[in-house]
Amino acid sequence: MSDAMSQRDRGRAPVPYSLPSYLTSDPRRRPDPATRELAHGLGWFSIGLGLTELACGGAIARWLGMPRAAPVIQAYGVRELLQGAGILGSRDPTPWISARVAGDALDIATVLPGLEGHNPRKDNVLIALVALAGVTAIDVICAQNLSGAPLAPSRKVRQDYRSRSGFRRPAQAMRGAARDFKPPPDMIRPEAMRPWTLTNA
Repeated sequence: MSDAMSQRDRGRAPVPYSLPSYLTSDPRRRPDPATRELAHGLGWFSIGLGLTELACGGAIARWLGMPRAAPVIQAYGVRELLQGAGILGSRDPTPWISARVAGDALDIATVLPGLEGHNPRKDNVLIALVALAGVTAIDVICAQNLSGAPLAPSRKVRQDYRSRSGFRRPAQAMRGAARDFKPPPDMIRPEAMRPWTLTNA
């Protein structure tokens, strides 16, 4: 039975697996100008935020009432810098914007514990969560618009065929070439559909 199952498994064609469109880069994507500008702005925002988190990670952690989170915030700063460079340097920033969405979820998960216990800075934590939710919404919209952007036609489709006439020879040489052609009777009208005459009787 095991041999039969192994033979059946070998006979099965492998199922191709492809990543979702928002995780793959395709330089043929043609997003609208507003989406392109939004992605560009998010790239610069990532770089600015990354530099701020690297330089002021300890101050941000204390402002949140979570001083132990300073190294984590600085590590997130490095992540933001990499994402910003990827967005600004790639021809298709779709996967980098999707990485920002995943990073936003990680940021929210990191800040949420600040609402627990006796944290005296819970108001600051709420402000940070509202800001993170807003940025996440913008990132999600940008990622959806990028992944749903139409693709530019391939090079074969873009070739210009307007100079082609469909004839093997130039049009002047083909003029009158079929003047003596006589179509066969069955091409003109089938025998069964011809009018009845005494000749057919």
